[in-house]
Formats: sequence, C-alpha cells, structure tokens
Amino acid sequence: MTLNEALNQLESLGTEKMRDFNKKHGVGENQFGVKMGDIRTVAKKIKTDHALALELWDTGNIDARFLAILIMDPKKLSKEELAKMVKSEKFTHVADWLYSYVIKVYPDTEPLRKEWTESDDVMCARAGWSLTSGCVSRNPEILDLLALLDRIEKEMPNAAPEVQWTMNSTLANIGIKFPEHRARALAIGEKLGIYRDYPVSKGCTSPFAPIWINEMVRRQAII
Repeated sequence: MTLNEALNQLESLGTEKMRDFNKKHGVGENQFGVKMGDIRTVAKKIKTDHALALELWDTGNIDARFLAILIMDPKKLSKEELAKMVKSEKFTHVADWLYSYVIKVYPDTEPLRKEWTESDDVMCARAGWSLTSGCVSRNPEILDLLALLDRIEKEMPNAAPEVQWTMNSTLANIGIKFPEHRARALAIGEKLGIYRDYPVSKGCTSPFAPIWINEMVRRQAII
C-alpha cells in the first residue's frame, strides 16, 4: 500500500462525530476522525511496513500516526529517530500508543529511560516516566525505589500535567508492588493531592494514588 492509498482509505473511514470527539480532547485539524477499531482493521491488512509507517508518521495526521504505530518495526528505529518521534507528538493518546506498541518493546530502553526522565522536553519526560513505571513492575531490581519516591515527592507538584500522569503511575506502582514502601507512597499521594478530585466513570478506579493503591491491593488480596 502506498502512502496516498493509506491516507485515502483513512479519510474514507473518518466521521464528523469522531472528529468532534478528538477536537474536544485537543486534536487540531490534521485528522480524519477514524475510530480505533477501523484503524486496527487497516493495520491488519497492511501488517508490518516500516517504510510506510515512517511516511505516515511524517504527515502529522493523528489517524495516520495511530496507523503508523501499528505497522512499524521498532527494531528498525534508531534512538535518535525514536526520540524525534516522541518529541513531535503532543496528543497524549498517540503518545501512549507509541509507548505501548513501540517504546515498550524497543531494544535496550534503559539508557532512554534515564535520559528522558531528566529531559526538559515534556513528551520525552512523560515517556521516560512511563518506562520507569513499567520498570517498577517488570525489573525493579535495577531501580532505587527510595530515590524515585524522593524525586516524585519533590518534582511532581511542579511537573507538566502530561508528566504528572506517568509520574503518578510510577508512584502508584511502587505502592502496589512493594508493601515495604506502601506507607510512604500513600503519604506522598495524600500530601500532593494530585488527582484527588479527578472525575471517574462508574466502575472505574480513581487515578488518585492512595485510592488506586488501596483498591489494587484489595483486589490482590481477594485473588
């Protein structure tokens, strides 16, 4: 499939309702308004096509970027290319897909994690803390959890909203996974109060760290 063919197919699948939904969440005019399920269907037809993925990404179109993420080969990206992609996307839904499907499976993410959590670029910092949150769950032995809690307590109040979200995920994961650090994580969450009044749908868990930690610990106890 060529770039034009892919864009034409995405455009044909766009709806006004989805475009309006995206706009309410900060997406600009460079979009077609395609449902996630339809983007996945197109990706299944294409399978992996790294060259096309890079072309789609460079359009800056939100739907094209979602599709690009699903069909690219992370192993073919240089660290410089990946960092450029992270910096170029401000819409957090795309950024989170990029993390889940590309960054998370990228070879040797530890150097990127260390670099990005110190970055002044908001989206790099967000991705760096996403990697850190994942690291707490998957390989915490390489982390200094006490130092992380110190950083979160000090830096999270003044961090950009995009970064607060993934720092908060790191805080919650530490509290959930490590009983010896749970009291400290809960205390930090209470002290900072970030997401205390965050609106949540019925049946969903609040992102406020103390509620999140206690609910997940409760569920684990039931299991």
